[in-house]
Amino acid sequence: MSLLENRPARNAGSPTEKPEHPPVTDEFVYVAADDPLARPLLEQLAEEYDSRYGSAWGEPASVEINRYPVEEFAPPRGAFLLLLRDGVPVAGGAFKTFDENTSELKRIWTSAQHRRQGLARRVVRELEEESRRRGFGVVYLTTGPRQPEAQRLYFESGYTPLFDITLTPDEVIVHGFAKSLTEEPLDVSGIQRRHDESLAEFYAGLPGSQKSFRDALPGRPEGDRS
Repeated sequence: MSLLENRPARNAGSPTEKPEHPPVTDEFVYVAADDPLARPLLEQLAEEYDSRYGSAWGEPASVEINRYPVEEFAPPRGAFLLLLRDGVPVAGGAFKTFDENTSELKRIWTSAQHRRQGLARRVVRELEEESRRRGFGVVYLTTGPRQPEAQRLYFESGYTPLFDITLTPDEVIVHGFAKSLTEEPLDVSGIQRRHDESLAEFYAGLPGSQKSFRDALPGRPEGDRS
């Protein structure tokens, strides 16, 4: 657990004047994935997934939220993190074991009322540190074509894309990223192979084809369905 405080500076000309805003205390806490504190994160993620993807996956996108058992995000295999601001969850995320040397980030979320404050970046950094503390040497994740802000975050955070960056997001569909947590360079071919295998399993479980997924994406122009 770590404690972070943002305290506004006093007016230099009025040393006894009270600050305009009270001090804000931010705190990282690790909880169980079914802890009541985690409910806002999971509920808002489900709403956001459904608004962005509809039923393009052949099922409500929110089904992804319940795809993995709670134990996947519990020590020693995983972790579930919340960033509390004055005791209220404002951001969070989790990881689970992808393989013996790799953690997989999941559920990265920032409250709609607290975006554009760099909170997701802080959550990702903390999850990377916790993965490193657990002995993982690589962190891996996937995100979807309708989450450009997530893609930008991982590019800016030093992650290597596991997809052809010349393709459009709707052509790529599942965007994989990976990053070394040690001084050793990332084994790109190794993580790429495991990513491709995982992706093949995922697509095999979809009710339709990759093309039917692209065609079903909400808001996609009719003339772009090829």
